[in-house]
Amino acid sequence: MEIEPELCRVEDALEILVGKWKPIILLHLLNDGTQRFSELKRNVPGITQKMLTKQLRELEDEDIVERVVFPQVPPKVEYSITEYGKGLEPILAAMHEWGTKHVLHKQQKMKEERG
Repeated sequence: MEIEPELCRVEDALEILVGKWKPIILLHLLNDGTQRFSELKRNVPGITQKMLTKQLRELEDEDIVERVVFPQVPPKVEYSITEYGKGLEPILAAMHEWGTKHVLHKQQKMKEERG
């Protein structure tokens, strides 16, 4: 792979994906499809309502997630991954695969150091 370091756009991509919650939110939308806010909140244990709102807004601003408001009482809001956002699927899959290998590598290294 030949990417000129001064032209590298990895930082731009990471800026969109960085954080504890965005990859989890994206994987839920990619795997489970359209979800209401309350479903996402339930599917991402530990996230606060404020943080989920913030993360979804940021992803919406980047055209990764689409928010649809239905005009009814009480209001119904659904979130889904955009066609553009679906391009992140192989990136998230590759990061997951590498992360899994890295955890195993670290475990192996600790075993070797102990004995």
